[in-house]
Amino acid sequence: MKKTYRIKKESEFQAAFKKGKSFANRQLVLYVYPKPEQVHFRVGLSVGKKNGNAVKRNQIKRYLRQGVYELSSAIRPDVDILLIARQDIRDKTFHQVKQSLIHVMKLANILDTTQLNSLIGGQHETN
Repeated sequence: MKKTYRIKKESEFQAAFKKGKSFANRQLVLYVYPKPEQVHFRVGLSVGKKNGNAVKRNQIKRYLRQGVYELSSAIRPDVDILLIARQDIRDKTFHQVKQSLIHVMKLANILDTTQLNSLIGGQHETN
């Protein structure tokens, strides 16, 4: 995922928190903030200190970024997305994190299911 597709500014995070809609499961909280003029979705990540030491938090962020990258063709382009990791995500593998990401994105209705089915179908063939 390109760095230009990341949310970095505090003001942009706050706008998504205040005006966006939240969805959650046991591992993740997802905020979706619609931006109709946007050409590509943007993602902000937050992994708190309760999730472990710096090495573990960075691993969780890598898992989340990779999961979003693999799902990027199925994600609606007109949204800002904030992903907040809960403590339950600590002991999960990449594939479990990705499944959790898919679940919460389906709840938020930001995934194109036809694209998603082709992505998931293609992964099982290569594994």
